[in-house]
Amino acid sequence: MRVLVIHAHPVEESFNKALFRLVCESLEQAGHQVDACDLYAEGFDPVMSAHDRRTYHDYPANTAPVETHVERLRAAQALVIVSPVWNFGFPAMLKGYFDRVWLPGVSFDLKDGKLTPTLRHITKVAAVVSYGGTRWRAFLVGNPPKKTINRVIRGQVKLGAPVRYLAHYDMNNCTPETRAAFMERVRAEMTRF
Repeated sequence: MRVLVIHAHPVEESFNKALFRLVCESLEQAGHQVDACDLYAEGFDPVMSAHDRRTYHDYPANTAPVETHVERLRAAQALVIVSPVWNFGFPAMLKGYFDRVWLPGVSFDLKDGKLTPTLRHITKVAAVVSYGGTRWRAFLVGNPPKKTINRVIRGQVKLGAPVRYLAHYDMNNCTPETRAAFMERVRAEMTRF
């Protein structure tokens, strides 16, 4: 299976970067073809320009600035997102990726005001995320990243596709043991992905 792994953390020695490497290695060892997309390392520009916004609905012209990323998304059969959660949201880099790449004509069609999802070729989704805050604090603010994965992205991919959300909460108070346990959980999930 072709798995697009989207990663959004700028620091090479971070725990989240270690998770990204672990996800890619585990998927490859399980026999998957991995497209490892490290948005920071690739220099992805998350900023939607005035031109991008003006041509947002003009398919296929809207895809020209991000054509390579569109092709990678279209080639994917599965999707894994590896990202920190900052201030109870995804980093601007990942949000910008969704805004600039998941365009009309790419992730959905919009005709006569009716939205039709077009990523039905993606048959599995997972997110591997790390939070500075606790699970309880994330719950109190509504946990927007979890809802984005479990509701928004789930609604755009194949109907009934399995979606997994793996979160390490409370990174501000984690220990080597909690990090190791989470990495083992991620390894196990990606091995049977």
